[in-house]
Amino acid sequence: MIDPKKLDQLRARYSGSGGDDIHDPEFKRVAALQFQGGKRVQPFSGVSTLLDAPYRPDAPGLPDFGGLEIALIGVPMDLGVTNRAGSRLGPRAVRSVERIGPYEHVLRMVPSAACAMADVGDVPLSSRFNLETCHADIQAFYSKVAAAGVVPLSVGGDHSISYSILKGLAAERPVGMIHIDAHCDTSGAYEGAKFHHGGPFRQAVLDGVLDPERTIQIGIRGGAEYLWEFSYESGMTVIHAEEVPQLGIPAIIETARKVVGDGPVYVSFDVDSLDPAFAPGTGTPEVGGLTTREVLQLLRGLVGVDVIGADVVEVAPQYDATTNTAQAAAQVLFELLCLSTHALEKRKGR
Repeated sequence: MIDPKKLDQLRARYSGSGGDDIHDPEFKRVAALQFQGGKRVQPFSGVSTLLDAPYRPDAPGLPDFGGLEIALIGVPMDLGVTNRAGSRLGPRAVRSVERIGPYEHVLRMVPSAACAMADVGDVPLSSRFNLETCHADIQAFYSKVAAAGVVPLSVGGDHSISYSILKGLAAERPVGMIHIDAHCDTSGAYEGAKFHHGGPFRQAVLDGVLDPERTIQIGIRGGAEYLWEFSYESGMTVIHAEEVPQLGIPAIIETARKVVGDGPVYVSFDVDSLDPAFAPGTGTPEVGGLTTREVLQLLRGLVGVDVIGADVVEVAPQYDATTNTAQAAAQVLFELLCLSTHALEKRKGR
């Protein structure tokens, strides 16, 4: 039985109020960013962008990227896959996801209000047919991003793109990495090609842009384990999917933070880290993977790490009948935006 006095208080406060009549100061601040004249923007209208960010395709042509601090970037290239193709359509699929953010309720953040951010479109690729040319274009683009001091959050595309992103971002000093994936992606060249999604992080280490001893790989599993010798030989920390429930996410967060330390960190998230029950729309699914809840808990536990860039890769929407994979990818991208925003504020002493 409801307390009549309490009911009278609720009626006095909320009867006749609109959706934007919010009293909690924090919630009111978020609502003020979403409501205009008592009306919210319809999530299904307008041009789709990553995380509904402003669209600034002009920014890459400007020396300072138009004053942006964080750039959301599509990399629609999947010439480096070893199994099912299709992740070239990943950026488009993630852009079509509605209603991600603006409020991160666990971290209590509104990243879009704390930084200058925009979707700057896709990396311009001069050839849709030539894998080596695509990687040259990717490296050149991210070299410009780094020169402008902008933090890039990218959506692929296959995982080979991470190699050339790192080459562009980390030319001045090697970075650490938190890598969430079903596969270590540290194999050698296949059939004369080093640009493929099974080996970007071996190449990044050998090129001096990735510090293996400040790299942790989480969620690893499946029949390709024999290909990942380089991870162990180079000093990477590898946590298999089977270990996750035994160790627990808090312990894995603690390990990750110790491994990467206080230096600059790149975060790379492959959607096949998730079990196919949560993310079927990918090129190399592996059963026995992480849950979406585990991944979100893990990412939220990394707040404070010095994230200088991140990617979400391997969304292949033609295998994603429910759109669950794109939905998960968009949510992960939002969490990465929160981590990047927090790191940006920390670097600036805000």
